[in-house]
Amino acid sequence: MRFVMNRNALIFILLGAALVLFFCIDICSGSIWLWPCGELSPMEQQIMHSIRLPKALTAILAGASLSVAGLMMQTLFRNPLAGPYTLGVSSGASLGVAFLTMCSTVLASRFAITNMHLAVMLPVAACLGASLILLLVLAVSRRVTNNVSLLIVGMMFGSIAGALVSLLQNFANPDALKLFIVWTLGSLSSVGWTDMQILVPIIAAGMIFVLLALKPLNGLMLGEDYARGLGIHVERTRLYIVLATGLLAGGVTAFCGPIAFIGVAVPHIARGFFRTSNHRITVPATIMIGACLLLVCDILCSLFTYPLPISTISALFGAPIIVWIILKNKS
Repeated sequence: MRFVMNRNALIFILLGAALVLFFCIDICSGSIWLWPCGELSPMEQQIMHSIRLPKALTAILAGASLSVAGLMMQTLFRNPLAGPYTLGVSSGASLGVAFLTMCSTVLASRFAITNMHLAVMLPVAACLGASLILLLVLAVSRRVTNNVSLLIVGMMFGSIAGALVSLLQNFANPDALKLFIVWTLGSLSSVGWTDMQILVPIIAAGMIFVLLALKPLNGLMLGEDYARGLGIHVERTRLYIVLATGLLAGGVTAFCGPIAFIGVAVPHIARGFFRTSNHRITVPATIMIGACLLLVCDILCSLFTYPLPISTISALFGAPIIVWIILKNKS
């Protein structure tokens, strides 16, 4: 027992050190290398303060949020391939952004809205779309007692939102389509200090619901009937999980766009490192590993002359892990 505790403590210490290291490398790397401890010109100070620091902090927040949301979904549905976008939150955010971008021509002609205004309004539209799907899922969760049914309903809401996005794309002009496609590729650099003032409270609220659901999660892994036998209020726990996932995944998607595979892959990495499914360990482990992994992805994106979309790199990490999970379960 003491060996296990010492081993877990050592891994957490290493993860903490890795998080600090990757954060430092991330704020230094880019088209030009900046060393914060050295003497920086006024322009370099501006780049460091206005671009590099918020981007690195966004990578930490997004990686931690999506990873924990994925862990919540995998526990709720007892499905190793469930992720933060299982309930259709990402599709709802895409619908909000699609509606705004596809109507940009009308908005520009009637209300003199420029591309700069649209860039500011994109997170708002994504939040509204994600909130709409979340409210629908919450309404259904009060009527549906079976988690599998809730999963199917969430997927159907996502499919409906995806169909509406396709319909809007069919009638959109090329400029609007380009703006929407760029958003769907995902980006951490679009989040500034002003956006942080909205994003951080949303993530903090989501994490509070994670803490409220933390104690019953271990019992929920063994099935609803077993959890009820332990005195766990399953419906309330499920509500906390849905709210946590909606806030964490919806908030990140609204400001950063969809980021693939992180939420599905990281919980498995955490369970593999710590060799346990105890949520008192896997939740903080998932937060730290998710933050580290997205920082690494952002560092790799910045190595190219033209920075790649964050989802491109995260997919290269996450997709092989998901294939491994499928092959492992099959065997």
